[in-house]
Amino acid sequence: MRLAVVGATGLVGSEILTVLEERNLNIEELLLVASEKSVGKEITFKGKPVKIISMQSAIDAKPDFTIFSAGGSTSLEWAPKFAEAGITVIDNSSAWRMDPSKKLIVPEINGHELSADDKIIANPNCSTIQLVMVLKPLHEKYTIKRVVVSTYQSITGTGVKALEQMNNEREGKKGEMAYPYQIDRNCIPHCDDFTDNGYTKEEMKLTNETKKILGDNQVHVTATAVRVPVMGGHSESVNIEFEQEFNTNDIKKLLAHTEGLSVLDQPDVNSYPMPLYARGKDDVQVGRIRRDLSQVNTLNCWIVADNLRKGAATNAVQIVQYLEKQRALA
Repeated sequence: MRLAVVGATGLVGSEILTVLEERNLNIEELLLVASEKSVGKEITFKGKPVKIISMQSAIDAKPDFTIFSAGGSTSLEWAPKFAEAGITVIDNSSAWRMDPSKKLIVPEINGHELSADDKIIANPNCSTIQLVMVLKPLHEKYTIKRVVVSTYQSITGTGVKALEQMNNEREGKKGEMAYPYQIDRNCIPHCDDFTDNGYTKEEMKLTNETKKILGDNQVHVTATAVRVPVMGGHSESVNIEFEQEFNTNDIKKLLAHTEGLSVLDQPDVNSYPMPLYARGKDDVQVGRIRRDLSQVNTLNCWIVADNLRKGAATNAVQIVQYLEKQRALA
């Protein structure tokens, strides 16, 4: 295949290149796109230098697929231009996720919905992806009524500027601020902008995207999203209310046999998911699986994933792999 990556110099863009190398996709030509000031610079891929090109040059080259990871405004402007040229776009921003004409895809859950006619495909929010990976098999078996999720999100979800802020704070330096407050030795209950209803955009993404991916508007979701001084990996405390009664051991077995999930749940030996364990891995980890003793048919669990991997880069690359396989079978 011929593949372009837009936003190749960013945190997610760099991770996409790492995942592409690890998965050893059959890439005939790789096109790397970044801001105009980066055009002409080189990035090493599989030991060879690849020059950064402009958006228009990438469109003119007509790759089969383009992974966008350059922000919503860039995607809104340029993704349709790529699509008009017959190029399939997988977009990491929030620009197209809730567009009813665009599919919001986690391959293990709803990859089967994709077709060759889909020219702009939305990659879900990082915190949503790890949540629905656990919710989907549980919803199929027990029918979920309500989900309460509190997130503990890594600063890598904000980008390089946030990493610089935390490092500066740890070294006692003054510098540019990614957040309205100090993040080192602090937790900020504020991910993305606040909306008129008092929730942040991140919290509403968890609510709305979960319903769209599960294909069920009857699943009620409420969220609180918190930024924590962790270098990589989002964590989520999740409370799930079901229509049906369940056995906790059956739930552990079900999740252990679900593609893309790893169950770490042995409290007797202090085995549970942590960002420390998730970093650099593609699987979503789930543990602390236990019954909510305060009400019937309700479960508590703890979900962790590398937000730059399955939460962004890996999921996008998996979509490309799914489409390429689909194309080969056509």
